[in-house]
Amino acid sequence: MKFQDLLAYRKGFDLAMKIFEIGKSFPSEEKYSLTDQIRRSSRSVCANIAEAYRKRDYPKHFYSKLTDSDAENSETQSWLEFALACNYIQKDAYNKLIIESEEVGKLINYMLQNPIKFGVKTDL
Repeated sequence: MKFQDLLAYRKGFDLAMKIFEIGKSFPSEEKYSLTDQIRRSSRSVCANIAEAYRKRDYPKHFYSKLTDSDAENSETQSWLEFALACNYIQKDAYNKLIIESEEVGKLINYMLQNPIKFGVKTDL
């Protein structure tokens, strides 16, 4: 299995791409702040899932990278909240993105709670 086949990765990637598209409509003065930050954090969710999967021979590293991914997912939610408060996105778009982000978080937590299912060697 490739890390790209992981459901958490695929859903996280889809969310990051939606955020990328929405960020195109943010004001230009947000280019190096909110737009950049929300894109970075949403992409980092996937990057950390990929790293965790490749580190599955080392349970502590697997766990560490997944908790980093979960933290980046929470950061993304925070940036979405700012985008809503600044009226850069509509409430319905915000709600949809938050629901997707929460689903990604649940999938990350499933991986954390079931490491053996993802090839983590617990006898090392």
